[in-house]
Amino acid sequence: MRFSIATDEHAADGVAPRRRRRWPVVTAVAAAATLAAGLYAGGSEAASGPAASGIAPVQTCAQAQGINLLSLAGANTQITSATAVTAADNPTGKWDACEVQGIIAPETHFTLYLPTTTYAGEYLQEGCGGGCGSVGTGEPAAAYDCAQSTAGNFAVAADDEGHEGDGFTVMAFQDPELRAVFGYSSEHQLALASKAIIKAFYGSAPSDSYFDGCSDGGREALIEAQRYPTDFNGIVAGSPASVQTELNAFEEAWNAQANTAADGTAIIANADLAPLHDAVLKACGSATDVALGYLSDPLACKWNPAGIACKTGQTSTASDYCLTAAQVETVNKLYSGPTDAQGQLLYPGYEVRGSELNWAGWIVPFGGNQETGALDANIGTSAWQSWVTPTGTFDGGATYMDVKFTKQNFEKLTAANDGELDATDPNLSAFEKAGGKLILWAGYADPAINPAGTISYYQAVTKTMGGLAATEKFAKLYLLPGVAHCGGGQGPSDFDALTAVTQWVTKGQAPNSLLTTLTGQSGNVTATRPVYAYPYIAADTTGGSPTEAASYTPKLSTAEQNLNVQWLGSFRSGYETVSGWVNGQWVTRPADLGR
Repeated sequence: MRFSIATDEHAADGVAPRRRRRWPVVTAVAAAATLAAGLYAGGSEAASGPAASGIAPVQTCAQAQGINLLSLAGANTQITSATAVTAADNPTGKWDACEVQGIIAPETHFTLYLPTTTYAGEYLQEGCGGGCGSVGTGEPAAAYDCAQSTAGNFAVAADDEGHEGDGFTVMAFQDPELRAVFGYSSEHQLALASKAIIKAFYGSAPSDSYFDGCSDGGREALIEAQRYPTDFNGIVAGSPASVQTELNAFEEAWNAQANTAADGTAIIANADLAPLHDAVLKACGSATDVALGYLSDPLACKWNPAGIACKTGQTSTASDYCLTAAQVETVNKLYSGPTDAQGQLLYPGYEVRGSELNWAGWIVPFGGNQETGALDANIGTSAWQSWVTPTGTFDGGATYMDVKFTKQNFEKLTAANDGELDATDPNLSAFEKAGGKLILWAGYADPAINPAGTISYYQAVTKTMGGLAATEKFAKLYLLPGVAHCGGGQGPSDFDALTAVTQWVTKGQAPNSLLTTLTGQSGNVTATRPVYAYPYIAADTTGGSPTEAASYTPKLSTAEQNLNVQWLGSFRSGYETVSGWVNGQWVTRPADLGR
């Protein structure tokens, strides 16, 4: 249902709008673990000081329901409940809390957990993946074994980005207001509401605020840095779906089309992924890479799948694997990315060599042999049915097979959608000026949001912000080899970026590297590895065990440094729009970001 209060968040041209009715953090005193390899591990010391004593609330949990935010500027909010929850029942961590639920106009549902005995004066907001549609508070992303999070030092909140209904088909986007809330304003509004509630509950606003999200949550994180640079002191943006329009409309549809045979079956099947991946490793990997099962420097690999094409009369078997002509074409298309007839990319990226095992589920259906069972097919279809609006209307009958990869379609879609959905502005000067710190990260073997696009965006940031050295004073990019979408995969994927960003904010300690770990089925750590900031990779130069972080030192990746993705779009400023009701009409205009 809709919340019937006024909002001025999207007011256009100074005219009031019409009334209309949701991945880990650290303690303020937790110190970073410094290993022999110079890694930033974080979360290694028990919470102390404020974490143990806590900042006491100035009102009871029951009284929190009476906090009146109906006239909160930019985020008219109704608190619907405030309930005491025990540590055993708290989904965000094992600490007692007051669970506050509410609605931000027009209909963004949120949940905020207020620690009752462990609060250390800081706020954490969690991002939401996919098309969102549900409030998913839980253990935050990229905060493995994070002391502040486990100790309950943060007040923690998340929302549903303005609509209800999980999955990638979001029919709520037929309402332009709800689409705009999802596109750019939901997280800003939640930050405003949460900070107001925190101030009322504890008697003071949070000293520092942090945002942590992956996938769409990573896009939300960049929206905050770009559009609302004073909302958060520290931001962790993982595998961001920042080139949202082009990713959903072209990249996923391209992958699914490339893997669809004339009869609808998948050309590359699950049985092909392991031998295909092995061929890539043997062609491009070092002895260490082959032993570990993933590439350390994937962008340096230029392997051509034609090298294992079936010879005349040859039948592929487990012991003598080869690719059919159709399979060679499919794999080449996946490695090349979505292009028009002239070979121009419609998205700044492509499937990176070495990611093949992780195509399962995303590009290759898990069960059955119909390509429609793959996530990319589902997303590509859903995008054209309910996300992008090339003609201003939604086509509920479109499928990923109907997508035409043309410059004309690209220009039509980006003009209609980039300003609202994308987070590609490289000008982070206001965020830097406000003292903000940004940690960007991506899995190097991510098939869902391939890392080339994230690297390309960061390169644009460095160019805009005065070079790499100047940019690294407030923003760094980390690429995790062998890691899939927002975690998992073949490489070590557990790490704590939230401790790193809080230390950067509060102590001025920028992370030189992040420590990643791999945990076996028994729960024991089986491998550790450092991840260095772009454009450096970890190289085993000591001759030590490849599963020990101390064996690695930083090595310049010329493949990363020299990556130059040419596509039909660009990373630029000034494309953003804002929308609002003006005299009963929905009006969209260029955003004034005040730079």
